[in-house]
Amino acid sequence: MTAITRRLSEFAADISYDGLPADVRERTKWLVTDLVGIALCARHEAESTPSLLAAAEGLGMAHGQASVIGENRSYTPAGAALVNGTLAHSLDFDDTHAAGSIHPSAPIVPAALVAAEMAGTNGREVIAGIVAGYEVQIRLSLALIPKEHYDRGFHPSATCGVFGAAAAAGRVFGLSADQIADAFGIALSQAAGSMQFLVDGAWTKRLQVGYAAMSGLIAASLARESFKGAVEAIEGTAGFLHAYAPNPMLEKAVEGLGQVYETMAIAVKPYPSCRYSHAAIDALIELRAANDINVNEIESVEIGLPRTGWKIIGEPEADKQRPQSVVDGQFSMPFLAAVALREGRMCWDDYARHINDADTLELCKRVHTIADPKAEAEFPAQMSAVARVRTKRGSFEKFVVIPKGEPENFVSQDELCAKFDGLVGPYLSDSGRDKLLNALFALEKAGDIGALLQLARPDQAVPQRAAAGAD
Repeated sequence: MTAITRRLSEFAADISYDGLPADVRERTKWLVTDLVGIALCARHEAESTPSLLAAAEGLGMAHGQASVIGENRSYTPAGAALVNGTLAHSLDFDDTHAAGSIHPSAPIVPAALVAAEMAGTNGREVIAGIVAGYEVQIRLSLALIPKEHYDRGFHPSATCGVFGAAAAAGRVFGLSADQIADAFGIALSQAAGSMQFLVDGAWTKRLQVGYAAMSGLIAASLARESFKGAVEAIEGTAGFLHAYAPNPMLEKAVEGLGQVYETMAIAVKPYPSCRYSHAAIDALIELRAANDINVNEIESVEIGLPRTGWKIIGEPEADKQRPQSVVDGQFSMPFLAAVALREGRMCWDDYARHINDADTLELCKRVHTIADPKAEAEFPAQMSAVARVRTKRGSFEKFVVIPKGEPENFVSQDELCAKFDGLVGPYLSDSGRDKLLNALFALEKAGDIGALLQLARPDQAVPQRAAAGAD
């Protein structure tokens, strides 16, 4: 081990629950709670879930001792990590890190939970492992320089996520620093994730995050059995940072390690869409309410975004103005703006209501996006946006620097619980929901992670709800 790989491995191996700041421990429990609610809902409502579960069954993954969130039967450990990670990212409702331009929890939390079931470890160890995963994954994305990583076509939540998942699972297993370094070396051979899904709204974005969770768990499991991984996995000539970005800033991978916790910079999403759209949605909802805007009087809408976000949710404009699927909608600023202006909100059920709605699609044609200098000036620290709505009686403008859910504008416990309720309400009774929520908020007291996850199994008849965007 040398330099970066050694420092990250030692950090992950040495991190302890008692050594973590109290606010980091508490925030981690909130993030786990948010993820479990999202995955439970996605198990029943994401349109990609039936084929995912059928494939897992065909691969022999649906027969084991590991828990899938919201599922009544148990899976193999690898299968549970794959499915849970995919479910966690299937609604695009999972948490984000602005500067890293990354989704931290979806690949990391599932790997840690399965590792805990495998090893019989407790909630305190899970929290320590998850924080180890967050700190590794986020720093790797920062070191790659997210914009340049994206420009190469990579999806950092998946490519960096496999290392975070390996760190999380390795810490839960109690691996040594040398073993975690081996896990990183194994993860290097599995780091993948492509932005090509944007072309046709493919489900691969969801899957590659789940694959990262599974691959990280596999890497840690192999290292646990003394399987050797490549040395200098992070900083080597053919290591992750040099192979996956043209001009990596290697020092970012260890900057502030152990002193500054990037975990506290993770944001919770209020809307199930690409995070780059959220500041604009906040602005549009506020403008609509403050000025009593009726969609029939709207002549045009202009959304100004940071250039990186504009390339993802604003271009090519003609395609973004006519989304064909849920994934298209999640990455279409015109569609999300149209829904926000029509409904005064943006929730998961709005995809089913609006993706084929003629009035919504007509409004999409009046929404235009630009790379805005004001938003660009705040990036990458913030995913800001400006919304300008021109109506027959005048124009209205709102610039949102810090979207709701960011650490400086974080959700309250009541808001987090309301989001959780909306996600799990159709599948858990009131008492079942309370048991699960209380157990997640007291994760450090859990002695049996499998028993905790069993609380996420539906305890009432599952409603016959069509998956959003389904034919």
